[in-house]
Amino acid sequence: MAQAQAEAVAIITGASQGLGAASAIRLAQIYSAIVLVARNESLLAQVAAKVEAAGAKTLTIAADLSKPASAKAVVAATVDKFGRIDALFNNAGSVKPIDLFKLTDEQWDDGFNLKLHGARRMALEAWPYLKASKGAVLFMSGVAAEAPKAGNAAVSVVNSAVNALSKAFADRGLEDGVQVNTILPGPVETERLVTMATEFARSKDIPLEEAQANLLKSMGIPRFGKPEEIAELVAYLLSPAARWMTGSAVRMDGGVVKSI
Repeated sequence: MAQAQAEAVAIITGASQGLGAASAIRLAQIYSAIVLVARNESLLAQVAAKVEAAGAKTLTIAADLSKPASAKAVVAATVDKFGRIDALFNNAGSVKPIDLFKLTDEQWDDGFNLKLHGARRMALEAWPYLKASKGAVLFMSGVAAEAPKAGNAAVSVVNSAVNALSKAFADRGLEDGVQVNTILPGPVETERLVTMATEFARSKDIPLEEAQANLLKSMGIPRFGKPEEIAELVAYLLSPAARWMTGSAVRMDGGVVKSI
């Protein structure tokens, strides 16, 4: 288990459910305070209760990080309450897998505004405090960045941009003492995956269980990942044990991507 850090503060965006919520609960074993950021205030409160039960103090901030002013407000509220920032997990934002020839400009913009620009603004605003604490940033990407297809074009392009952005921040981090990495999860059992499987089942007029089995078969894997499994990777990358690891993009996908 990663060593706990006394008086250390981590910000997690997209923290109201799925990988963000699981990571917040796991990071409560490492950080003394967890700042939970998402749009849904009631879901944030539920996650906060679990984080506090795991031993960390919390601050919940309901914010839409696709809005330019939100990142500054989140960082200001964090520093006002805790006085420091030691880690930032840029997890907010998901992009719908829509066919390349059906994507609208608005849908492209939605993908970039939250997952890329929201993460960029959060890293920029938090950077002075991360530099002071010699902290760490972790960006959420996805395996679609390595396997572009016509059916997931925006997902692939936005995640690829996140990978490049993370690498650029890692380059600056060498000078400033800030560790920066990216994770690329494969299909994980989250609310989003259930929704996708449900829509697939409805379109094919088949039971949900059959739809899930078909998805697994098409991906060539025996099962979906679990949020807690990704959370363990997040905990390692944001722990003192991983301090020499920076500028890396770590894939955890159960074998979905077949290339080296």
